[in-house]
Amino acid sequence: MYHETTLDNGLRLITTTMPHTHSISLFFFVGIGSRYETEALAGVSHFIEHLCFKGTTKRATSGEISAAIEGVGGILNAGTSKELTIYWTKVAKMHFPLALDVLTDMILNSRFDPIEIERERQVVIEEIHMSKDSPSQRVNLLIDELLWPEHPLGRDTAGSKESMMSITRDAILAYLKRQYFPNNIVAALAGNIKHQEAVDLVSQATTDWTNQQSHPEYLPYQEQSNPRLLIEKRDTEQAHLCLAVPGLSLFDPRRFVLDLLNVILGEGMSSRLFTEIRDKLGLAYSIHSYTDHLLDSGSMIIYAGVDPKNLPVAIRAILEQLSLLKQPIPETELSKAKELIKGRLLLRMEDTGDVAAWAGGQEILTGRVLGVDQIIGIIDAITSEELRQLACELLVGKHLRLALVGPVTKEDSLEELLKL
Repeated sequence: MYHETTLDNGLRLITTTMPHTHSISLFFFVGIGSRYETEALAGVSHFIEHLCFKGTTKRATSGEISAAIEGVGGILNAGTSKELTIYWTKVAKMHFPLALDVLTDMILNSRFDPIEIERERQVVIEEIHMSKDSPSQRVNLLIDELLWPEHPLGRDTAGSKESMMSITRDAILAYLKRQYFPNNIVAALAGNIKHQEAVDLVSQATTDWTNQQSHPEYLPYQEQSNPRLLIEKRDTEQAHLCLAVPGLSLFDPRRFVLDLLNVILGEGMSSRLFTEIRDKLGLAYSIHSYTDHLLDSGSMIIYAGVDPKNLPVAIRAILEQLSLLKQPIPETELSKAKELIKGRLLLRMEDTGDVAAWAGGQEILTGRVLGVDQIIGIIDAITSEELRQLACELLVGKHLRLALVGPVTKEDSLEELLKL
């Protein structure tokens, strides 16, 4: 059961009381990510997230920040995606006031010391290099470029070496002022705490935080005729591939149908891709699929690592599995997929961190929180015919995108394979 209060400064606070737990998890969701950035500032959201750990007016060093939470056995972390920046902590109930103080201190009072900025700039550049050096990470970046070409959604969240080298302290502070304000943030708590107690504590911790009338704007994505194949040749043992189609947004009610279709296709060791491509054909060790739902777009992506000589055979086998999704799904298989989704969702609800993330993530992105029972009801109601219709709509040849990293040859013949 979720409770929500909008504080006087515009900050939205969502709590879930879990009296059987010993922990409290606190998340701050900032409605800003890489899609809100200009090309010149590519990576600035992620850069700020890093720098908030590097010292505040109250805790001068990163060591003091981490020691405050780790010293009581807690966890402190953060992350940046295309549409969100998240700061979170998990501590024993008795240490929640400390955790709240540390997290709000990081967000409100970070120093952005020039020396730390230059030091962390190099850390982020190394992070970019690491992603490029990893074929499995690199191919996921390339498929984003194919899905959203010439658009912020298609860029690496960390930016590029060139953009990172050009971001100044003044640009960081200006971006922070434009984006980090209470009505663009959701605080989500879950654990052994009552809603009013949380309201009182968070209100006191953020009392000096003033609201703004403006709201961050992003460049909408318009589907277009995109290139279908992107290859980065490398001398690797495996060919790493991502095969994708555009998916559905967070506001499309059929996103639950697509998620169920994805479970049948490639989530887990009992999925069609795993049993057919790995177990029966022996063409891949690692193969899976996943969906991503954004504010105005989405994707369904298949990843596999295969022996280069088996690449055409593997692609044909994957495409065959996509084609089979256009046929009616047997009721027994459909029932098993539904139980997988429902079971994993219910298991997530036992952890305070997952519960807080579940509620806060929905609120910041969609402005509403669907409860577990509502989601289960939606999943149970999906029919085999709905799955077939959506597969026929999305899984068509003109929508296919293929990214490859590895010792790839015969590029023309690979593009010819992209048919459904």
